[in-house]
Amino acid sequence: LIVAGADCFRINLSHGDREHHRATFATVRAEAERAGAAVAILADLAGPKIRVGRMAGGRADLVPGARLAITTDEVLGTEDRISTTYQALAGDVRPGDPILLDDGLLRLEVEEVRGREVVTRVVVGGALKDRKGMNLPGTPLSTPALTDKDRSDLEFALGVGVDYVALSFVRRPEDVLDAKRLAGDVPVIAKIEKPEAIEHREAIADAADGLMVARGDLGVEAGFDKVPLMQKQLIRDAAARGKPVIVATQMLESMIGSPVPTRAEVSDVANAVLDGADALMLSGETAVGGSPVEAVRRMAGIIAEVEASELYRLQPEPVRIDEYSFDNAIARAAAKAAGDLGLKAIAVYTESGHSAALVSASRPEAPILGMSRNPASLRRLALRWGVVPVAIDHWITDVQEGLQLAEKTLVEWGVAGPGDDIAVTFGMLEISGPGRTNVLTLWRVRGGDRS
Repeated sequence: LIVAGADCFRINLSHGDREHHRATFATVRAEAERAGAAVAILADLAGPKIRVGRMAGGRADLVPGARLAITTDEVLGTEDRISTTYQALAGDVRPGDPILLDDGLLRLEVEEVRGREVVTRVVVGGALKDRKGMNLPGTPLSTPALTDKDRSDLEFALGVGVDYVALSFVRRPEDVLDAKRLAGDVPVIAKIEKPEAIEHREAIADAADGLMVARGDLGVEAGFDKVPLMQKQLIRDAAARGKPVIVATQMLESMIGSPVPTRAEVSDVANAVLDGADALMLSGETAVGGSPVEAVRRMAGIIAEVEASELYRLQPEPVRIDEYSFDNAIARAAAKAAGDLGLKAIAVYTESGHSAALVSASRPEAPILGMSRNPASLRRLALRWGVVPVAIDHWITDVQEGLQLAEKTLVEWGVAGPGDDIAVTFGMLEISGPGRTNVLTLWRVRGGDRS
């Protein structure tokens, strides 16, 4: 998967046990080291995901027009009565409210609430299988976005050393801030999948370290017809803040069972690239699909094809980042120089990864080498558009050393050769070590090791 193009692996804490997750974490770290690649690991917290319980015989056939009771008691479901994991259901819904099951394929309408039980009428029926999802579009949930299980899972994830945390079912910026207080310096990605999050999207984008457009639940909750424009707006919200944005759900869904994607899926992936996404996520395609490596290879191929096109290069300039700093000014200058001069690459020395992230957000017409001595920063840069993380063993002490190391690295990697022009940026605090980015140098490669 790494060789095929995967830069980040998501561990879904909604499923599996901790021993399995710990083993997966160790496998990713070991394989990344073997491949000589900086690969990020994202822990995806379950959040208040609502599910139905188990069914007698594994399924219950819901008949349109029939009554169906939903209880929080643990019962085996039938066509007359099913259970739910959401203990607050009876307190949150009202008569007339819709309840959607199995990604919206089945639809119920609340008729009455009887204590801990909700009586519904089946509007759109069908087969309901064990543990399928339940959505309550338009119903404010009383449960917090960060559940007790999430708090425990977050402590576990931080303990094993994940690089990102994704918070599910975010509704307001306070949800993100609660998670960030617990996550410390590990970035928190806000998953946008509730209509309430759209209402507070700018404040959430301010609070979070990145966004995920979780199109599955977002489509069920807000309406599928609204998702394409929401996707574009959320990508712009993240871009304006220099934060990464991930587009997720059903990108190559047919490849769960097929070795090739549909034409519509290829167009969907291409459009997400054209929209300006930093990363695209595969879910079932690689978790349970029959062709996981091929799915990654296909997605990487589509991305490369789009980004190499004239149409991609003619895209409007990226949204200007509202950050007034030396780092951002130099990032914008480097990106402008790349376009004006046809630079072969931009080498960015960075401690935290922020300087390289700002260059990435400016979408230069040149590959970006994020050069850092901090392994955690390198792994987090793997999620950033256009950045190739490069490990260095010490911080440079003068401009000449920085230029020589950047040139040597670019030549060894085959990114640039003699006569090619490059840009190099770094920060110097006098001569003692790294500081804020305050140096941008344009350099013509002479080739070889001139140290």
